[in-house]
Amino acid sequence: MTDAVTRWRTALESWAIPAEILAAAPESPWTLAPDTFVARARRQVAAPSGESYDRAIQALPAGGSVLDVGAGAGAASLPLAARAARLTGVDTNRSLLETFVELATDRHVDAATVVGAWPDCAASVPVADVVVCHHVLYNVADLAPFVTALSAYARNRVVVEISATHPMVPWNPLWQRFHGLERPLGPTASDAVEAIAELGFAPVATRWERPTTLDAMTYAELVATTCRRLCLGAERADDVDVALRDLGVDPAAPTLGGPTRQLVTIWWPGTAD
Repeated sequence: MTDAVTRWRTALESWAIPAEILAAAPESPWTLAPDTFVARARRQVAAPSGESYDRAIQALPAGGSVLDVGAGAGAASLPLAARAARLTGVDTNRSLLETFVELATDRHVDAATVVGAWPDCAASVPVADVVVCHHVLYNVADLAPFVTALSAYARNRVVVEISATHPMVPWNPLWQRFHGLERPLGPTASDAVEAIAELGFAPVATRWERPTTLDAMTYAELVATTCRRLCLGAERADDVDVALRDLGVDPAAPTLGGPTRQLVTIWWPGTAD
């Protein structure tokens, strides 16, 4: 294992929540509401845009195929449906994949799904012209087999999108406030690029941004999400409300972490025959 891959794993492991805090959590702090993924997919289908979309469509032949790893409701692959003949979505959430198929049907494109974790389920998945994987890498400690399998299933290109920094970083001041816990800052997208390169691939990365409001929740949803992220029960909602306002969050335009979301698109040639 390379040094960069080891550093990636170590950095992700540092995000582990202390057992006593996690044991008291009423629900998992790591999950997002399914509606978030569905809304993101619908928005991208309605108006395809962004560096990741551009790099994927560039490598996709007319009538080609797309494999979406960690597909959710299809925000990464459905915008490519106008050019693709077939989409395949892989995810552990069966319900989101059902929505993916519904949205693909609305776009008159053939869609298949595989319920499972990548790369464990790779044997059940067809090779594609383009493999897309959005906002998944920060959940992958064992980067080498994951990335190697992405490449092995792409004929033309792999397109990965992640945030420039770990998506939990905006909550760090609140972890300090409520738990007295110093949270990590890494790994970052630059660490991912370095690790992918040391695995023998040739990644190219572009940094860009999207208005945070595009993924914004209502203020009530942000308060509820923050309670969950911090392993707090709903009875702490008023305290979280005060803390968010102290951070400068505007309830009329509730975003955490600034007005824009810094994203990085990483792409490299696939290795499938």
